[in-house]
Amino acid sequence: MDFSITTFCLVALSMGFANVCGTLYFINLSNKNPHAAAFWSATLILANAFTITNYVENHAYVAAAFIGTYLGAYGTLKWQQKQESR
Repeated sequence: MDFSITTFCLVALSMGFANVCGTLYFINLSNKNPHAAAFWSATLILANAFTITNYVENHAYVAAAFIGTYLGAYGTLKWQQKQESR
C-alpha cells in the first residue's frame, strides 16, 4: 500500500470538517432547529464518505482521521464558546 502525505492531510482535514458538521448537527438538534440539523447531518455523511474510502485502503490514515476528528470537535466548541461569551 502506498502512503501519501497529501492524502494523509486531506483525510485529517476531511475528518476535521466532518466533526465540525457533527458538532453543529448536535448543537442544532438540541436547539430543535430541524432545517439546520438536517443540513449538517447530510453534510456530515458527505464528508465521512470521502474519509472512509481513503483510510480503508490504507490503515495508516486512521491516525489522520483521529487527528482531524479531535481538532474539528475541539475547534468548533472553542468557537462556540467565544460566540456565547460575546
